[in-house]
Amino acid sequence: MKILNAEQIRALDAHTIKNEPISSLDLMERASLAFVNWFINCFDISKSVSVFCGKGNNGGDGLAIARLLSEKGFHVRIFVVEYTENGSDDFKQNLERLEGNLQVQSIYESHAMPELHSDQIVIDALLGSGLSRPVTGLLQEVIESINQASGTIISVDIASGLYVDQTKEKSDTIVKPNHTVTFQSPKLAFMMPQNAEFTGDWHVVDIGLDKEFIEQTFTPYYYTDKLAGEALTKKREKFSHKGTFGYALIFAGSYGKMGAAVLSSRACLHSGVGLLTVHVPECGYQILQISLPEAMLSVDRNQRIITILPELDSYSAIGIGPGIGQEPLTVRMLDELLDKIKVPLIVDADALNILSKHPDLLDKLPPKTILSPHPKEFQRLAGESSNEFNRLELARNFAKKYNVIIILKGAFTAVILTNGDVHFNSTGNAGMATGGSGDVLTGVLTALLAQKYTPEQAAIFGVYQHGLAGDRAAEKKTQTAMIASDIVETLGW
Repeated sequence: MKILNAEQIRALDAHTIKNEPISSLDLMERASLAFVNWFINCFDISKSVSVFCGKGNNGGDGLAIARLLSEKGFHVRIFVVEYTENGSDDFKQNLERLEGNLQVQSIYESHAMPELHSDQIVIDALLGSGLSRPVTGLLQEVIESINQASGTIISVDIASGLYVDQTKEKSDTIVKPNHTVTFQSPKLAFMMPQNAEFTGDWHVVDIGLDKEFIEQTFTPYYYTDKLAGEALTKKREKFSHKGTFGYALIFAGSYGKMGAAVLSSRACLHSGVGLLTVHVPECGYQILQISLPEAMLSVDRNQRIITILPELDSYSAIGIGPGIGQEPLTVRMLDELLDKIKVPLIVDADALNILSKHPDLLDKLPPKTILSPHPKEFQRLAGESSNEFNRLELARNFAKKYNVIIILKGAFTAVILTNGDVHFNSTGNAGMATGGSGDVLTGVLTALLAQKYTPEQAAIFGVYQHGLAGDRAAEKKTQTAMIASDIVETLGW
């Protein structure tokens, strides 16, 4: 699913109106009906609804939503914030469509705000996706009052005061909704951690905008939803054998960190690899032999750390990093690996930190190597950024400069390809913010690379399936109780 910027959204609306053809008023009605259909599936008519409308097209949406909800039996109040004299044409026409059946209260001053009770639902239709400057004056005061409401707050398309595709300032006044019901496709702003309180749980509703126009519109930003994730699944043929699904090698573990080796290796085994070999220090031999009877072991001559390379010729993919530490001999081993490797590579955890401390190794990375840093690891790799939008641009430039794929982990994990395209992920939950879940991802990615998924496919699909397993684990264990091993146990597609 594509993520469009504010200008593209306006162009998409205009193209649909011209080429469907459909009037802008009827398109607004269609969008409002999509919102209402979502609404009635979530709330019953015992709830009273207060709709706050601006005087632009977002306000027009609000008026139409209020009318449609009233027709379905909801008790609805409408408040129009009079921050400007003129309303948009579609706003005016929707105001006329109320035909006196619903009372509209104008708000000229903030002290005229109604009392909002906890059993009421507040719908924010003050401002839409075209916002280009901070909210001030009466609108600012109204938004501050709405944010004090103890009931459920729902924003139409995007929270009023939030920009679609640029960073906010700390002083900006923005609605803090429990839900955002957005039209046609998600907004880039929804993917940024800094905006979590200004999006709530967001939901995309299809309003029938021109699919061909969307397909032909360039954007570097995508959202991997269920349809996109499932489309990447490769069928396992009946006459397959273990060689069909590749031979993987994982470098993992050091004294005190053998759990990382177990987690990444178990995840690899549970992700369809044909045969897995794990290279570990000698202290990990018994641990891995007992906990992973399905894996083969390559044992380093050093008792505590990994220092040497095994023969690499038989492997179709290599993963390195979980728990390996950053000792000088391990650094030398990584350097030697980068000189010799001829198969796809995934670099994570301690191996990323080695790259940060030895940036000359970055130029040795094979094309389309997958790097999977969490935000702090990425900061050590690429430098500091002032905000999440800036960090995303920094990551896009880094991926293009070094011809690598970056998996920037977090909520809506961003998979950044070598051309700068960004695929945000739809699966996963806060229960995955626990030690070892990154090691699990390394195992998943290594298995997919071994099965000859392209690095791009492996990164996007691996992140999707890793998050989906986390969602299954959370259902079984709750987000609070789940651990990384639970993610491994729920892998499968």
